[in-house]
Amino acid sequence: MALTLTGAAGSSTLDSSKGLSVATWTTANRPASPVTGQMGYNTTTGQMEIYGAIGWANAGTAGNSYTASYLLIAGGGGAGNNYGGAGGAGGYLTGTTSLTSGSVYTATVGAGGAAAASTVAGTNGVDSTFTGLTTAVGGGGGGSYPSVNPASGGSGGGMGISSGTASSGTSGQGFAGGTSTGYVSGPGPWAAGAGGGAGAVGGTGSGSTGGAGGVGLASSITGSSVTRAGGGGAHGMSVAGAGGTGGGGNGTVLGNGVAGTANTGGGGGSGSTTGFGAGGSGIIIISVPTTNYTGTTTGSPTVTTSGANTILQFTASGTYTA
Repeated sequence: MALTLTGAAGSSTLDSSKGLSVATWTTANRPASPVTGQMGYNTTTGQMEIYGAIGWANAGTAGNSYTASYLLIAGGGGAGNNYGGAGGAGGYLTGTTSLTSGSVYTATVGAGGAAAASTVAGTNGVDSTFTGLTTAVGGGGGGSYPSVNPASGGSGGGMGISSGTASSGTSGQGFAGGTSTGYVSGPGPWAAGAGGGAGAVGGTGSGSTGGAGGVGLASSITGSSVTRAGGGGAHGMSVAGAGGTGGGGNGTVLGNGVAGTANTGGGGGSGSTTGFGAGGSGIIIISVPTTNYTGTTTGSPTVTTSGANTILQFTASGTYTA
């Protein structure tokens, strides 16, 4: 004998010989107006799930934990003005962490630092954070001629064409900015230092050639290899330095330095007296086993799948409920 109950979310059947068969749905087609205690089988995740105070959660898993991979990149630093140095890349952190089912995790994505609007250093990039993880430090701003030093950060900013104190990167997150051989009065030559990257020190400005930005690092967390967190390239009297692979903005001989690429944490490239580039914004990427993915987010992250994992890419701040 079987008893079937039918509603808007589907049917559940209680059969004396076959047991209970509950309503089914996919993650994309969950009941539009669930009520507390509503339960069904999610064919996307292969899990029973129940609706409660935290939204949809796998039944019986609240308080349990699972392993997720992450990539945190902070905002890149802005370039310095007036023959200034380039911006350093945002701090780069990757690894694995444990997420607790039912807990809310907040992703805060750092903005790129503004380029200098006068004879000062560029602004450091903004830190990126994710609940429970080490902070990714914003990239250092580039220095400026004649005596403004570059700033340290996730990766350090490059030195302007004058001599001064070099910047540093944050251990485990990035490298120092490049230095300059200095300015020769009169006709020159001169050249500025490049921003450090997640993978290498920024290039030195030498003679009339600006330093090349420090290279970034590649990650395959999304399923394909992408390089991010390159340092900005620097201004040179005759030859400008290229931005570091991974979103670093190019330097220029005349005119504006190029901004770091958005959502890579790339440093801003530097230009001449009126030219400078802002740092690129950061990004936070979280990869979780699809069988554990709840689908409960805020902030509209981009959600994709690769193999057995679901990947959330936060290009702006938001949350994920594990």
